Amino acid sequence: MLRLALLGFAVLLTGAGIFCRMRGEPAAFPLTSWGLILLIAVLAERWRYTRKHKADDGPWQETGERFVDPESGRLMSVQYSPSSGERRYVAVGEDSGIAP
Repeated sequence: MLRLALLGFAVLLTGAGIFCRMRGEPAAFPLTSWGLILLIAVLAERWRYTRKHKADDGPWQETGERFVDPESGRLMSVQYSPSSGERRYVAVGEDSGIAP
């Protein structure tokens, strides 16, 4: 939601800068440049912070940690992937995909 609002604001800011530039206003350059900077930053953020590993990369190991999820009330088990360093939380009793 925030991402869409920022994209909309960046497009409006850039459009206002282009409109001011066509009318010969001196405020055109800052509006256009800040609009384009914000637009590029929001679009690049999605590319930059994507997952590098799939959730099922490599073997998963049990850590022995268990807890009750406060939201669902289910018993959860913690698993660890040595190849990626990622942790995941699986409900006890579900197919966990742990390699023996």
